[in-house]
Amino acid sequence: MNPLVELNLALVLFLPWFLILGVLFWHYPRQPRGTARRLFDGAALLLAVAAFLASVYWAHDSADPAYGRMWRQVLATAVGYGVYLAVMTVAFLVRARWLRRR
Repeated sequence: MNPLVELNLALVLFLPWFLILGVLFWHYPRQPRGTARRLFDGAALLLAVAAFLASVYWAHDSADPAYGRMWRQVLATAVGYGVYLAVMTVAFLVRARWLRRR
């Protein structure tokens, strides 16, 4: 397998799911929708993807190669997905609290 594809395999596999979750996060709730909300949502999505990539690369490099090459992919995917969901959950809760105050 191409080393670049192997390193980014988790991103390639999760990109459609991240797109679905990102669109749902962006569109709901529908109101209020202002510039501050768009900036917050965009920053949250970018932060989630950046955290995902950082955790995937870290996990891929930290995995013990004694368990085989597939273990690197499994660990990277599990850690990356958990980090992405954690960032999106925090962003969702912060946004809900922020919108409730308004």
